[in-house]
Amino acid sequence: MSGLVVGTMSSQHPSLTSTDGGDSGPSNDLLGGTMLSSWDLVTVTIYLFLVTGVGIYSMCRPNRGTVPGYFLAGRVMGWLPVGASLFASNIGTEHFLGMAGSGAAAGIGVGAYEFNALVLLQLLGWVFLPVFVASGVSTLPEYTKKRFGGRRIQIYLAMLSLILYVFTKISVNLYAGAVFIQQALRVNNIYFSTIGLLILTALCTMLGGLTAVIYTDTLQFFIMIGGSFYLMIKAFSVVGGYTELQTKYLEAIPEKLIDNSTCGLPRVDSWRMLRDADPTVSDMPWPAFILGQMPVSIWYWCADQMMVQRAMAARSLSHAKGGTIFAGFIKLLPLFIIILPGMISRVLFPNEVGCIVPEECYKFCGSKISCTNSAYPKLVLEYLPSGMRGVMLSVMLSALMSDLTSIFNSSSTLFTMDIWPICRPKATGREKLLVGRIFIIILAVVSILWIPIIERNQGGQLYVYIQAIAAYLAPPVAVIYCLAITWKRFNESGAFWGLVIGFVIGTVRMVLDFYFGEPTCYEDDYRPVIIQNFHFMYFATLLIWVTAIVAVVVSIITEPPESWRLIRTTFFTRYDRTERHDDLELKEKARNELLLDQPQDTVAPDNLHYMTPWYLRFFNWLLGFDNSEKAQQQAIAMNEHITQLTNLHQERWESYLLNFMLVIILILTLVLYTFFSINPFTTEEVYEIQREKLHQLGYENIL
Repeated sequence: MSGLVVGTMSSQHPSLTSTDGGDSGPSNDLLGGTMLSSWDLVTVTIYLFLVTGVGIYSMCRPNRGTVPGYFLAGRVMGWLPVGASLFASNIGTEHFLGMAGSGAAAGIGVGAYEFNALVLLQLLGWVFLPVFVASGVSTLPEYTKKRFGGRRIQIYLAMLSLILYVFTKISVNLYAGAVFIQQALRVNNIYFSTIGLLILTALCTMLGGLTAVIYTDTLQFFIMIGGSFYLMIKAFSVVGGYTELQTKYLEAIPEKLIDNSTCGLPRVDSWRMLRDADPTVSDMPWPAFILGQMPVSIWYWCADQMMVQRAMAARSLSHAKGGTIFAGFIKLLPLFIIILPGMISRVLFPNEVGCIVPEECYKFCGSKISCTNSAYPKLVLEYLPSGMRGVMLSVMLSALMSDLTSIFNSSSTLFTMDIWPICRPKATGREKLLVGRIFIIILAVVSILWIPIIERNQGGQLYVYIQAIAAYLAPPVAVIYCLAITWKRFNESGAFWGLVIGFVIGTVRMVLDFYFGEPTCYEDDYRPVIIQNFHFMYFATLLIWVTAIVAVVVSIITEPPESWRLIRTTFFTRYDRTERHDDLELKEKARNELLLDQPQDTVAPDNLHYMTPWYLRFFNWLLGFDNSEKAQQQAIAMNEHITQLTNLHQERWESYLLNFMLVIILILTLVLYTFFSINPFTTEEVYEIQREKLHQLGYENIL
């Protein structure tokens, strides 16, 4: 297909017309008769070869058979792969489907989440990361053990992180990726698609570790940016530019509407990012976003193992900060390459993407709630010419694989480093590596079982689902890490009870939301008032204050933490080189993780290699196990490098340059929020535009 006529797609589109005269169920023809051509399949094949090649290259890198080498990539990454991996790990298929779908459904408001990251990434690089690196930990729950002592907070945070990965990351990515591939390849069974996706991602993560994840993320970063930029330019050329889009989006009303209802009409505040404070009329209330959502996002960007692990893989603090600066600037793009194309898709296909009548939506995409999540794939597969559809399919696969590989790697890191040692305190490095790989498989199975829940919630907007779950469970975690890093008097009892109380309150709200469910636009809302009028961002604000008050009060009325536990575990003591009481224990633990199991006999390791059966040699090579003298020397060199990182050394010119870039990105964020939060239309102007369109469609007196 070389082009597409701009305007409303006729309801008499041949692919949408029943030929049997009866109700034969959903046609799932939102994408019309478009099929991938041979050129598209060639493009996807080339992409898969590239990813495979990068994965094989990463398997040849040294130290893959050590715990730090596998889980932290040996901490030798430069700023470019770190920043690219931060972006690619964040942008998954739930963004291309969910964020574009939210743009199609409600305008640019969802872009506030993306601009939020510009600031919080720098909070990670300048405040949180120096403490984590100076403390010498591998995981964030391990940091809490070092900061507070005891294991209960470490275990709780590790388990909670795994639960959040299932609820808000893995299953959502699997579902979104499966929906896209199902529509692109005409696969009827969504679970069949999901299994295929898992095969593509599990091998890369299990065999290559974080090194493979970061290298493939870097490749997929460029594929995602290049392909989505091409689609954005083509889409804007069709719609007539940004100014034309502003008016045409407000006119993107489906031909079939609910009687005597404004459902299906674009929001009056579609072009306003931060919106009215009243949650009954606003889906992005600005006070709740600033006071609730931004602190919640601290958990994701500054206290989530998946994101922090990428920054911890940097070869120095300067490279880590450079990576967060680079990722911050790149986070400007999703508004333009994902959200606005989703809005353009509604302009081009108002009847399908903007459908509101349940029967029509079911006919178009198999869902009675909404078809907005199909906005991006429909734009790709209906509009782009042969060959470029394959490129965009590669973009979607890149988004899926980069996100899933990152999540799988971080999940296995948490389980192996924080939970498994409780069961096996003397576990060797080889055992930990095997356990981490097996856990990836278990986690994937659990995630698949959660997919049906996602299909039935949050009005068909995947991205809203993710943010709501995070608002219920993440605020206590963000509060605890913030207090741990900035307040020396904060102790283990305050942290524990703050987490427990916050978790109980958040879980109650989450269960109520799942139980009552969110009604569609045209249905009466019978939910309790506390849910109806208490936006999840306002709830997050309340939860933050409750957690903070409990944590502070309990800390004050209980014994202060031991003074030696504050050494290199707070922002104000990050440069303290005083020896800790647990330094010897941590050094021994690090040595056991770096050096693989030694042979039990007197045969030299290199000679032992030739005495080992070929199938065991292949197994050891596949998993990176190497007991040779060269491997041991490389492991020792890596240990010395990691020890030097805790000094937080930065060259003066690096510090000046990075601080200058920090000021620029903070000013830019403020300017962008201000610009995009001013509505270019008055309420009456929006109504006038929509009245004229409704009149053309034959509707009177709706507005």
